[in-house]
Amino acid sequence: MANSDVMGELFIWTDIDPAHEADFNRWYDREHMAERAAIPGFMWARRYRARQAAPRYLALYRTESLSVFTSEAYRQAFSQQTAWSLANFGRMRNTRRRVMAVTPLGGYGTGALLVLIPGAPAPAALRDVLAVDGVLALRRLEPNPALSTPLPSEEAATRVLAPVCLVETATPEAAQAVCGRHPDAQVFDLLWDLQSAELSASRTP
Repeated sequence: MANSDVMGELFIWTDIDPAHEADFNRWYDREHMAERAAIPGFMWARRYRARQAAPRYLALYRTESLSVFTSEAYRQAFSQQTAWSLANFGRMRNTRRRVMAVTPLGGYGTGALLVLIPGAPAPAALRDVLAVDGVLALRRLEPNPALSTPLPSEEAATRVLAPVCLVETATPEAAQAVCGRHPDAQVFDLLWDLQSAELSASRTP
């Protein structure tokens, strides 16, 4: 099991029935993102939409450590869902829920586009990615099997828990250059970013 002191990232990659897509996005934007970002130990929440890949939507939530996912505050949030949340969880398709250990590999910042590289490329290949103009940062996410409880639309018996590398890029050209080096990579547009500190500040008179 991964060291519980390392940073964590909750990774939710999913499709949604087009008939319910507007409500799904409204739920994320008006309720779910803020609910999760407000949990003690959460640092930020981000939403992305894939340019071509399926599943279409990706949500990422950074935590101070993996131990946040075994805290009482998180347990309550996970086990006491709102009716709106339960309805949208039931509409999700092809969902992958992973609790990941985060390893920063270089750079800093958040890009306009995120490139997801499946697996664990060799160090030399990752150094090559970091050298691309417009690449801002790179990190590896390694799933924690004990914490990666599946959502209802994922078949637990057949799912594969595999690492991914996430590349923060500033431009479409940089994202395309990364994909040229890694043809199995997928590109996502950042929809929005919510810092947990913003929620605390918004409650201050």
